[in-house]
Amino acid sequence: MTASRTARERVRTELTREIVDIARRQLATAGAGGLSLRAVAREMGMVSSAIYRYFPSRDDLLTTLIIEGYNALGEAVERADAACPRGDHSGRWRAACGAVRDWALAHPHEYALLYGSPVPGYHAPQETIAARVRDVTVFGRIVADAHAAGAAAVRGPAVAPSLAADADRMRELMPGVPDETVFRALAAWSGLFGWVSFELFGQLENAVDERATAFARIVDELGAFLGL
Repeated sequence: MTASRTARERVRTELTREIVDIARRQLATAGAGGLSLRAVAREMGMVSSAIYRYFPSRDDLLTTLIIEGYNALGEAVERADAACPRGDHSGRWRAACGAVRDWALAHPHEYALLYGSPVPGYHAPQETIAARVRDVTVFGRIVADAHAAGAAAVRGPAVAPSLAADADRMRELMPGVPDETVFRALAAWSGLFGWVSFELFGQLENAVDERATAFARIVDELGAFLGL
């Protein structure tokens, strides 16, 4: 019975993996809004009712794709950061930013699922959060380490009292960092993903040709804004 159960579990794992891989390919042809369990079932040669044993709804399949996408991006950023000396804050910043762009260019449809237009009717559940913050956690750690070493001692306008609660929430990712630097970090992080989204979604066409060089310059500017 144990061997039989193990075999069934292995088959279930393999079929689940195949469903997710086919769904990921669908992102390239139909987009997240066009993702269809019935279409996945057809490609697998399954009756449509059978696929619901693995994913009860399209949203369940989307959630799996989103979690896997965030984890893949987070892992890429973590590896890039780990390859740099901990005290090289600017080097870590450049490496982490480069990892985001490299992953996005290599996985454009998955990036679009994570950072493109929201899928109508889909609301990401709580279970996506742990994967969602993996890359942000790395950026927060870089800023916190730099601040602790006196390498992110930026000064700017005082943060409005109404933003104190927001600063406290974000400070969970960068302990000990003052409000001014917290919001600079948010601006830098938004700027990074803004550039990547512009590049990936065609907003730089006929505007920027040397994109890798321009990206490196933008990353340095954002790092300088953080005081790195």
